[in-house]
Amino acid sequence: MNAQMKFLQQWFGRHAALAQGLAAPMLVVLVLAMMVLPLAPWVLDTFFTLNIAIALVVMMVAAYMRAPLDFSVFPTVLLLTTLLRLSLNVASTRVVLMEGHTGPGAAGAVIEAFGHFLIGGNFAVGFIVFAILVVINFVVITKGSERIAEVSARFTLDAMPGKQMAIDADLGAGLINEQEAKRRRAEVGEEAEFFGSMDGASKFVRGDAIAGILILFINIIGGLIIGMVQHGLSAGEAADSYILLAVGDALVAQIPGLLISVAAAMVVSRVGKEQDLGVQMVEQMFMSSRVLGITAGVLFLLGVVPGMPHLVFLAFAAAIGGLAWWRLQEERRPKPTEQPAAPPSDGEATWDDLQPVDLLGLELGYRLIAMVDKNRQGDLLTRIKGVRKKFAQEVGFLPPAVHVRDNLELRPSGYRITLRGVVVGEGEVFPGMFLAIDPGGVGTPLIGTPTKDPAFGLPAHWIDEKQKENAQMAGFTVVDSETVLATHLSHLMQVQAAKLLSRTETQDLVEHVTRLAPKLIEEVVPKMVPVATFQKVLQLLLEESVHVRDIRTIIESLAEHAGSTSDPVELARRVRTALSPAIVQQIYGGSVKELEVIAIEPGLERLLMQALTGNGAGALDPGVAETLSKSAAEIANRQEERGVPACLLVPDAIRTAMARLLRRAAPRLQVLAHSEIPETHLIRIGPILGELAA
Repeated sequence: MNAQMKFLQQWFGRHAALAQGLAAPMLVVLVLAMMVLPLAPWVLDTFFTLNIAIALVVMMVAAYMRAPLDFSVFPTVLLLTTLLRLSLNVASTRVVLMEGHTGPGAAGAVIEAFGHFLIGGNFAVGFIVFAILVVINFVVITKGSERIAEVSARFTLDAMPGKQMAIDADLGAGLINEQEAKRRRAEVGEEAEFFGSMDGASKFVRGDAIAGILILFINIIGGLIIGMVQHGLSAGEAADSYILLAVGDALVAQIPGLLISVAAAMVVSRVGKEQDLGVQMVEQMFMSSRVLGITAGVLFLLGVVPGMPHLVFLAFAAAIGGLAWWRLQEERRPKPTEQPAAPPSDGEATWDDLQPVDLLGLELGYRLIAMVDKNRQGDLLTRIKGVRKKFAQEVGFLPPAVHVRDNLELRPSGYRITLRGVVVGEGEVFPGMFLAIDPGGVGTPLIGTPTKDPAFGLPAHWIDEKQKENAQMAGFTVVDSETVLATHLSHLMQVQAAKLLSRTETQDLVEHVTRLAPKLIEEVVPKMVPVATFQKVLQLLLEESVHVRDIRTIIESLAEHAGSTSDPVELARRVRTALSPAIVQQIYGGSVKELEVIAIEPGLERLLMQALTGNGAGALDPGVAETLSKSAAEIANRQEERGVPACLLVPDAIRTAMARLLRRAAPRLQVLAHSEIPETHLIRIGPILGELAA
């Protein structure tokens, strides 16, 4: 028995899904059939009743929806219902003109009922009622809804870029995730498409009203001619039969059309998303005791005026006055939420008072708030999103979201970049002005405020828009305020990449690689290499500006050497050897095959080997270390001035120690070991480090 019930449920489920898929095509075929094929009166009754039922369903859906997108199929429904009414008009016209001479029941019971019971069998009354309905539908409802749809479509399309920027801002600030951002973008697109469709679909309702008027006159004129010429009826008899049927037919079609027009007006005029229309109307119109009390007072005054219908006015005044008194009592009643368990003046500290430190933050002065305000066309948040995307593509992991907030303690045009609550960079930008940066060798004077590029320390000037073109022609690099701030942030993120790789980002990177190469990551992390060790290896690479984009090679190298050592420093050294082609390409570029390097004077190299390896590790004389650092910084600057990468070649045993020693004095100096030079490249010895240090 249970198996049979399950089979029946599955059978009905499959056929129900099939029927839903065929509903729209079958309706179109049905509409075409009604326009071409003759229909019996009882079939007309069925479809007229179906038409009224569909109009009522559409009306109820429009009344109870919470947002226009809840009824996003409405433009298509509007088209199909209009076609259904017009096809019924064509079918009923055929029956009226062919069988109208037989009596008022020739076109079915529905048209006869509308002709007799609603208008009392008087076609003049019916014609006047039809004219009033057409005026209400065509002039009032349709015209107003058409205008609302047009304005809504225009404003929705105009506001679309701002909404997209707001979504990007929330995503860049970390308030929403990527899935929520995609959902909101899709909703914004659907909203624009919906109001654009409604702007055109409202023409269906207008055309339907015009078509109803034309069809009525066609039925009347055609019926009179057919009745008197073909069937020999007198003018009065033809009018009694054909005009009554034509007016009844017009009313049968006009009432559903009026319902659909009202539904269209309710859809396009809908405001708010939290409640349906009925709840909104009750709460906004009948929930104020003051409004109800004044209304009751005015009705009472009108009720006591001599000559007025006292009973009606006084009855409504009493009812509305009673409602006003009830609402007043409800407003005076204390709310349960106004009785907190603990008094707010207690001042007791809670865990909610402890706010976590932002991993990466951007604080702005009050004049820079417009740069992140979507209403003022600020696109800084979009730039920050682009910075994070570029960082992820170049470095190899997704950085944390940048928390942007205002700080009134800063200068009005100042900003501050923080990392784990510590200031790592700050500067000042001026919205509306441009920064002309001297890339070197430009001697043309500029009219502006001299300053330095906050990212790289190059000489620059703040200029206004009038000087922009002259500065560009002189050879200056001219950028706007948003670009200056975004470039500074990007540079600091590159420099502080190792600190940005927290345990959360490391775990996210592991999960990302798991989706791409599940077998590879499962065998290495965390089975062979713990997540903490994996994070430390990546941080050691990032500290020396080695990108971790080639994560497969890194994991394969860890898998190869994890069995012999668990020291993160040694693992990072061996990973560097595996990444040597990528490291050299990152320093010199992809087309250079002969590498000019800085070498160490042999005597100094022996001294460094003795001091930085073995039992004497770390015992380098402070004076020698200081002199060595200054000499390395001078040589590195000379190499950069020549346009040659500053790269120091050292033995493998002291590479890590030398890189740590020279990092502070010469941050742009790259230190390579002999084993990190690929076999496909040649070495050309350039400057010798040690002449000054010796």
